[in-house]
Amino acid sequence: MQATRIAIVGAGLSGLYAVYLLEGQGIKDYVLLEARDRLGGRIASVAASGQPATEAATCATGIDRIDLGPTWFWPGYQPQLGRLVDELGLASFEQHEAGDTLVERSPHEPPARVRGHASSPASMRLVGGMGALTDALHRRLDAACIHTGQAVRRLRSTPQHVELDSEDTHGQVTTWRAEHVLLALPPRLLESTIEFMPALPPALAQQWRATATWMAPHAKYIAVYDTPFWREGGLSGEARSARGPLGEIHDGSMPGGSAALFGFFGMPAHVRQSVPEAELKAHCRAQFARLFGSQAATPKAEFVKDWALDPFTATAADLQSTGQHAQAPASTAPSGPWRGRLTGIASEWSPQFPGYVAGAIEAAGWGVEGLHRLAV
Repeated sequence: MQATRIAIVGAGLSGLYAVYLLEGQGIKDYVLLEARDRLGGRIASVAASGQPATEAATCATGIDRIDLGPTWFWPGYQPQLGRLVDELGLASFEQHEAGDTLVERSPHEPPARVRGHASSPASMRLVGGMGALTDALHRRLDAACIHTGQAVRRLRSTPQHVELDSEDTHGQVTTWRAEHVLLALPPRLLESTIEFMPALPPALAQQWRATATWMAPHAKYIAVYDTPFWREGGLSGEARSARGPLGEIHDGSMPGGSAALFGFFGMPAHVRQSVPEAELKAHCRAQFARLFGSQAATPKAEFVKDWALDPFTATAADLQSTGQHAQAPASTAPSGPWRGRLTGIASEWSPQFPGYVAGAIEAAGWGVEGLHRLAV
């Protein structure tokens, strides 16, 4: 059994930021456990060339990457996240929205060209993709305290500690003992995949189970090109479609890197899963060609990321979700053996921005601050 003061379950943005805050306060006695073989959770930026994700950070400049997960942030009304981006020295840029938008109102009408509208406040992106944020945090942390490929299966509350059982990819179980556990996984995923001994209070378990996981029912298609040729014709790269398969499309180009278009599938998860990925890509290429011309039919690389197929993101309940941002549930147990032992810090626990990137920062900040209140 390995002992630590604080255990953090999940190395997505909220888990990484919580550790960043702890280390900033001189707290080194922690362990960060991540089930995936990579860090970042729902933030995933990969090389536009189509290299495997493990090679993305080692490409020539680290800039030419595209986002399979969240893409935008809004520092104008998410100041805590904006300050962190500045603190880490990350470069950002406005989402390209100049030009006209294309609209497919029905399967029987040709695309209509309408005047585009810029977001206010501006939607911002990070140079190098949103993964630049998690990469920058990771570089500032103690690698010896971070363990990937460790899926937490069980939490036990004992009179003095919480014991965590994690399982690696070979089925080997490691037990960790901690004074407090920060839960940096979506509440529904936690309630579904981790056994709590004794059980969580029924009302709390029901709240967590009922909290939809943002992005879990969503899927994204990205096509990469040498140049943003659609801009030459006065198009913004934005489109809305009632015909599909993509319902909402945007310019995903990276300054100093490749051009790209990406879109969100408009069909439910169970429908997507009945279609082979190669066929889905072919339908998406055909839609892009229909909207943006024949050049769009031959991308130099393309990606599909279906978060509903990701076992570290989605549960069966998420597949029926409408994909809306959920109201934040209670993050701690009000009474019983788990009181003062667990704190939820994933994005869904954010009061202001549940499910958003900024929500992970807010929830993790509240969680770490709560540790000090418990210690008093």
